[in-house]
Amino acid sequence: MLDELAATGARVSVHVRDLDRDSVVLAGDDHVTQPIGALGVVPLLIEVAARFDDGSVDPLEIVERGDADAAGASGLWRHLAAPALPLRDVAVLAASAGDARAANLLLERVGLEAVHRRITEIGLARAAVLDRFRDERGPDDAPHFALGSAKELAEVFAALVNTTLVSAAVSAQVAEWLCLNHDLSLVAAATGLDPFAHDDDDHGLLFINKTGRDRGVRAEAGVLAGPRAGVAYALVVCFDDLSIMHRLRAHEAFRTLGVDLMEYVF
Repeated sequence: MLDELAATGARVSVHVRDLDRDSVVLAGDDHVTQPIGALGVVPLLIEVAARFDDGSVDPLEIVERGDADAAGASGLWRHLAAPALPLRDVAVLAASAGDARAANLLLERVGLEAVHRRITEIGLARAAVLDRFRDERGPDDAPHFALGSAKELAEVFAALVNTTLVSAAVSAQVAEWLCLNHDLSLVAAATGLDPFAHDDDDHGLLFINKTGRDRGVRAEAGVLAGPRAGVAYALVVCFDDLSIMHRLRAHEAFRTLGVDLMEYVF
């Protein structure tokens, strides 16, 4: 399915790594840097968790929602009555609901430069958070929120579940936030998990993920582990979003990968 999608002109990057054997299961153009949409929130969450852990930022610090730089329609906070929340809850909104306003406030609190330094420190040579979320991007704005490569994104998720990313405490905190992610519509569609309660599955399935969406961009990275094996994966597809069929074809590639991964771990 991925080869067929690439044959239509889409740019496809994929990396799947067996967590137990530390071996590559599947790779294709996984070194290529591409737009990743809100998947770029992961390095931001890592920086926020590190600040919480070292005490330089108080997780109970209250921040005002405001306009949050006109972040667009994504997320839940704009629908809530609460005009302010503690930073810990803001991080939960950014991780679980893809809330652009929440992500912008976190980025404003820790600073873009700090996120850049954290990206360098954890060894991401092909990743960058370029800007905050915006309703519209003008000629003077960065063209994308974030960039990344499939290989590095999969490695980040592997490090999270192995508790080796920054520290055990930081890895556990970020993994806990990402366990709450509601978007199970792409690779995760094959898991059969409840989008709103999948952090303790009855069938012993361990799953964390984060997705990214933009016009002509779909991206997902995560960890899927079952009784037979565990994998860290990332898939990024950039395509011409000319019709609903172009979009559905891209989505189907994610779901096909999800079926293959489920067969691998079970």
